[in-house]
Amino acid sequence: MAGNSSRRGATSKGKGKAAGSGGRIRKSLEGRGPTPRAEDRVYHKAYRDKKAAGRRQPSQNRRGTHRGPVGADWVVGRNPVFEALTAGLPVKQAYIAEGAERDDRLRDILKHAAEHGVPLLQVTRAELDRVTGGLVHQGVALQLPVFEYADFEDVLADAFDNDGIVVALDGVTDPRNLGAIVRSAAAFGATGVIIPSRRSASMTAAAWKTSAGAAARLPIAMATNLNRALEQASKLGFTVVGLAGEGDVPVTGTPGTDGPIVLVVGSEDEGLARLVREHCDALISIPIASSVESLNASVAASIALYEVTQQRSGDTDV
Repeated sequence: MAGNSSRRGATSKGKGKAAGSGGRIRKSLEGRGPTPRAEDRVYHKAYRDKKAAGRRQPSQNRRGTHRGPVGADWVVGRNPVFEALTAGLPVKQAYIAEGAERDDRLRDILKHAAEHGVPLLQVTRAELDRVTGGLVHQGVALQLPVFEYADFEDVLADAFDNDGIVVALDGVTDPRNLGAIVRSAAAFGATGVIIPSRRSASMTAAAWKTSAGAAARLPIAMATNLNRALEQASKLGFTVVGLAGEGDVPVTGTPGTDGPIVLVVGSEDEGLARLVREHCDALISIPIASSVESLNASVAASIALYEVTQQRSGDTDV
């Protein structure tokens, strides 16, 4: 019968109401704030799952370009997309999210796309999130095609037949520097650019944009081994010159300018690698003020290319 159990503690002793906590429990919880979400508690499985998802999330750089799935290059965000379109980057597919809020920049994109025949595929925002890997796309994104590199042997053969200039890059890892060098190479009549397949920038959206369309006009080759490519160039009859701050030949006296020549440009930080130096017939330098340690790789390449073309034309008064 209820209340008659002999179990210890089943009945209360004495009469009256049971004593309460006196507010001690409530007071002990005051000031602690709301309970943290499971994904914010370091010991919780939801927290570990969130961290793992963050590591899998594709990265985005400040310029709005993104290396997504293998072979895909994306430009996302309204300003980056408009700049890419006006720079003439090749477009594999352009996307716009359904119901994207119209502003002046989006109207610029729509106008440019209509005037230049760039079709815009309208998709749901969820679908655009999916194909771009969840990047902040602001309702618009461009997917660029895989860049088609030329064969470096073809680039050498064409340059040799025409006493051309080939620019080879060693350790240039900034895609904007690569794009700027491609632009300068095209401006000064080079016949091609060679980049190594490792430890080098490749023709991403940033490089395309900086080249200002020159990447579509100038053959760019990727060599598996730059040193072997330079060896091959030497055997063919090229003069291989390396651009180095400590070079013992001034750029105004670059040798071999009357025939096919390979101009090798190193990184701004480390310059030319030792083996690359050994494959050069000469190391040329650009005189600069002692207060400046070095020039940007793309700036140095532009100066050297200008000097080579001046010497070829017989005008060395610069």
